[in-house]
Amino acid sequence: MTQARHWQKSTFSDGSDGDTCIELAAAPTSLHLRESVTPNTELTTTRTPLTHLIRGIKAGLFRP
Repeated sequence: MTQARHWQKSTFSDGSDGDTCIELAAAPTSLHLRESVTPNTELTTTRTPLTHLIRGIKAGLFRP
C-alpha cells in the first residue's frame, strides 16, 4: 500500500490564488517535487542532485 505524501509549499511561492507554488514531499530514499498548477506531474530525485541544482540556481548559473 502506498502512503499519501505530505506536500510542503516553498516559502518563496506566491500567488493570489495559491496556484503558483512549488511543493516538495520527502520519502525515505527520494524527494518529490511538483508545481501546484499540475499536481499530477511529479519530479522524483534524491538529495544530492537537488542540492546541486539549488546551489547552481543560487549562484546564478542558469541566468540567460
